[in-house]
Amino acid sequence: MDDLVPVVSYERASADKAKDEHTVADQRQYNHATADRLGWRIVRSFTDNDKSAARDGVVRDHFEEMLKVIRAGKLPDGTEVRGCVVVAEDRLVRRAGDYERFVDAITAEDGRVFADARGPKDLYSEDVESMGLMGAVISRMEVKKMRRRVTRWHRKRAESAELPNGYRAFGWNEDRRTLHPAESEAARNAVRQVVAGRSLNSIVVEWQERGFVTARGNAWTPQTLKQYLQNPRLCGWRRIKGEILVGNDGVPVVGQWEPIVTPEEWEAVRAVFDARRGKRVGKEGVLGDLPQDFREHTYLLTGVLRCGRPREDGEPCMAKLRVSQHPDLSYHVYACRSKSYGGCGRLARRGDKVDMYVAEAVLAKLEERSLTAPEVGPWTGESELREAEIDLRELRERWHKKKISNRLFFEKAERLESEISRLTVERERHAATAQRARADVTDIRRRWQSTTDPDRLDMSQKRGYVREAFRAILVHPVGQGNGSRETFDPDKLELLWR
Repeated sequence: MDDLVPVVSYERASADKAKDEHTVADQRQYNHATADRLGWRIVRSFTDNDKSAARDGVVRDHFEEMLKVIRAGKLPDGTEVRGCVVVAEDRLVRRAGDYERFVDAITAEDGRVFADARGPKDLYSEDVESMGLMGAVISRMEVKKMRRRVTRWHRKRAESAELPNGYRAFGWNEDRRTLHPAESEAARNAVRQVVAGRSLNSIVVEWQERGFVTARGNAWTPQTLKQYLQNPRLCGWRRIKGEILVGNDGVPVVGQWEPIVTPEEWEAVRAVFDARRGKRVGKEGVLGDLPQDFREHTYLLTGVLRCGRPREDGEPCMAKLRVSQHPDLSYHVYACRSKSYGGCGRLARRGDKVDMYVAEAVLAKLEERSLTAPEVGPWTGESELREAEIDLRELRERWHKKKISNRLFFEKAERLESEISRLTVERERHAATAQRARADVTDIRRRWQSTTDPDRLDMSQKRGYVREAFRAILVHPVGQGNGSRETFDPDKLELLWR
């Protein structure tokens, strides 16, 4: 055995192993057979499975380790290495740069050997090295051609409204066309509840309690739910590289599967997520749309209560009250933050009694509304939304006919799409408000106060009613000392109704 030339081998299979001509095991067996035939001995095998040799940015750890070993001429344990054997060069490299690095490592010393499926090659010869570089370039070109063919194939399938490849999605049966009754209903409710103000975390907790998992069998998380709800497949559309696929008429292509929600509902939930990016509620309060909850809150009035203690200039502090826990108290306390965090740090109020009072005020207002105005009037922005949609459709038609420049098209399209998203959210929120107005207030009171019913309101839903009712609630001081935080005087709460 000592007289055999010590070499290393390299194997790699494509991501689609089922269709790959050479599996890793086959490649390794062939490499050993080749080494035996040539009088070589494989002392180490390097494998990078499921890692493309052609894609930019992909690091093949074992390939890089092999180059170090070949360049050094020995393994970490001191075993001599004098060459390399591979089943085929395109398993080793598909980029000219990688081929040059491999040749430099092999030829760092004289007498190194190399072999592939066609037999041994003298990499010290300039002609052989040039041929190898040409092979890497041609292989790279073939990879690009395959990628373009695959991309065109996917786009053609999408344009013909065929089903997407892969696993079934949550909400559909195994045929990927018809709806799964329980899952599709849960997804439909989630879309509408997010638009109405419910948090993703709250929905995830409910789905986990009901035993729902993703189509792959994994547990739902707020992030995976957000990605799921932003997929246009829910309304029957397809998306290619971030853009909704549209036909020549500028209308989105409708797929060959049953949709879970309407396009308007899906656009509304997408607009809600778009509106959350980088947005913060100012200290002076919210004057526009209702703010959305990003997580499941523990307390009813965080972000709604504001400090009404006068500052030195006579103006109220207006800082948001935060919850403060005290080990010697059995209830939570709403307190103003310290000066270093933008508050005054001089006001606190017993939280459980404030929550109880505000909750009763909200329920009383709902009861009053159900008696005086059981029906919410029609949404007034319908014509404005339709005009914006028509303008966008006409703009796309002009762009397709090359009657407008790319710069002008994208400038106007971005503005119109933003306006359509805003109006769509307004419409869906108006629909949610109308639905609340038609709801049985007695049933809402029961669901609000219940702690055991499956259909009880969770904290994010309660906060949705509170935020719909109030612009803010000012908490005015009642006295001095720690006793003031326990004192509850409803007259010291200034309810700023919407």
